[in-house]
Amino acid sequence: MSLYMETLGQGADLVLIHGWGIHGAVWQRTAEQLAADFCVHIVDLPGCGASDMVHPYDLPSLASALDEAFPLPVHVLGWSLGGAVGTEWALRSPHKVRSLTLCASSPCFMQRPDWPSATPAETLTAFADSLARDYAATLDMFLALQVMGSQDGRSVLRALQASLAARPAPQQAALMAGLGILQQADLRPRMAEVQCPVLLQFGERDRMTPPEAGRWLAQATQGELVLHPGAGHAPFISHESEFVGAQRRFLAAL
Repeated sequence: MSLYMETLGQGADLVLIHGWGIHGAVWQRTAEQLAADFCVHIVDLPGCGASDMVHPYDLPSLASALDEAFPLPVHVLGWSLGGAVGTEWALRSPHKVRSLTLCASSPCFMQRPDWPSATPAETLTAFADSLARDYAATLDMFLALQVMGSQDGRSVLRALQASLAARPAPQQAALMAGLGILQQADLRPRMAEVQCPVLLQFGERDRMTPPEAGRWLAQATQGELVLHPGAGHAPFISHESEFVGAQRRFLAAL
């Protein structure tokens, strides 16, 4: 299959992978700034925005779609679910992923007895039930959850809503399958196998992927953790200049 993508700038290749419930347009402002130094590729994951659906819809399939789309080595920046996709890609094709940045992402998105630093199981179950009844309302509810706790939640929510409206909304089948990934994925046993340099950009007030998950990842991957004070689940929006600055410094040092 072919993935829809937009490419900006020149330089080393950097692939931006969005999270659940949205598409690549969420990265537009981030990409425009990073394009001053890099060749930035904004991707729509399968079933989202302008990309076709793929079956089966799981981490290996999503990583394979990216791997096919980019024949040469790239840097990868993944937000939330996109971070898990990027991690799977780095594990499957270590020669292809030059560096991996995880933004408000997690190796395990749903709380487990040995993993409290995640989203409660009942929250994800409620989203799945709601999605089957009212697609539009569920997306609105999810966007609101992403800014919960952020010191600038209203403006971040408006930015997310504007991004969602910029392209075709994700297909319901992709959203349901993506929720399944969020409920089932557990990459913790494999994180130490990631071979490339890792940057972790987290929000101090993130309720979905709490800072503790970032601290765990920093130890597991020997990665650099950047914790943005006052940020929720979308630090690249709420703390745009700090986020882009940290990304530039990380990539420039490689």
